[in-house]
Amino acid sequence: MPLEIYKRGAIWHYRGSVNGRRLRGSAKTADRKIAERVKAEVERRAWQRHFDGPSAGLTMAQVFNAYLDAGRSDRFLLKLAAHWKDTPVEDVHAETVRRAAKKIYPDANEPTWNRQVIKPTQAAINYAAGLGWCSRISVKRFSENPEIKTPATVEWVRKFHEQALKDELPHLGALCVFMFGTAARIGESCRMRWADVDLSAGTATLYLFKPTPWSRVAHLPKDVVVALANIPSNRNPDDRVFGYSERGSVRGAWNNIAKRAKIERLTPHCCRHGFATSMLQRGFDVKTVAESGGWKDATTVLRTYAHAVEDKTVTDALFDTPVTQRKSRKAVSNGKTRRKAR
Repeated sequence: MPLEIYKRGAIWHYRGSVNGRRLRGSAKTADRKIAERVKAEVERRAWQRHFDGPSAGLTMAQVFNAYLDAGRSDRFLLKLAAHWKDTPVEDVHAETVRRAAKKIYPDANEPTWNRQVIKPTQAAINYAAGLGWCSRISVKRFSENPEIKTPATVEWVRKFHEQALKDELPHLGALCVFMFGTAARIGESCRMRWADVDLSAGTATLYLFKPTPWSRVAHLPKDVVVALANIPSNRNPDDRVFGYSERGSVRGAWNNIAKRAKIERLTPHCCRHGFATSMLQRGFDVKTVAESGGWKDATTVLRTYAHAVEDKTVTDALFDTPVTQRKSRKAVSNGKTRRKAR
């Protein structure tokens, strides 16, 4: 089917096939004449690729559109598409991708550049290469030397929560307890609505980036259930649980609570670090920690929190961890305790 233009709202779009290849996209205009010219240019480039090679005339915008049409993740792609726009794919090389990472996220560090620019850009181009449109690309990642982050402890979380209650900010205190008890990220927590929470079952559904297929159901420890139950709210299913629109709106009040509580000023993300560190120090294996805290890859937990495993003081947990106490009680109740050797 040759390309045709059609209107979606006030904007014209094009769709159809050229030389057997399906194309569609936005003309980004409300003017029909301009849309016709855009359609003609798209057709010209498509035929140019046919005669001059698969990558001739192919743009990054077309690559990203194809990638999304295939149902691949849209995470991080909006900023990438805005940066690359109609840049020809043949002009995108490993070094230009690395430079783009620093330009798009000038205040970020190596892990962010790798995760949010290099990996998705390379994935999109290589997907197009699999369709025969262009050549594959391999981009060297930036070297990562993750810092040992200061994790929140249960004592820190309790002091923060107590101060938040004194300041009549129960939703902020509950947010802190929730992130520590579930390893939820601040973005996930801010997006969570009451429809995602089941206090009676002790569960909450977290979405990494709505709308995406990636979600997890987190178990809510008793302290977390109590903190959530004490948030004054009519529990409207569409209302945000903690009342914050995004992470930026949390920062000021969060820092003020820490200051008045006279505790170290930690970021909300330190609660997630605290979850991983505390679980590892209590003897849970890395795979269990990763699955419980929503890490997709257990090696990420091991690489980031190896210091918690290597800490020689972890054996102190043998005498005070609730897990050990529960196991001992269970063994006694099952009559499986062994008599002490004489």
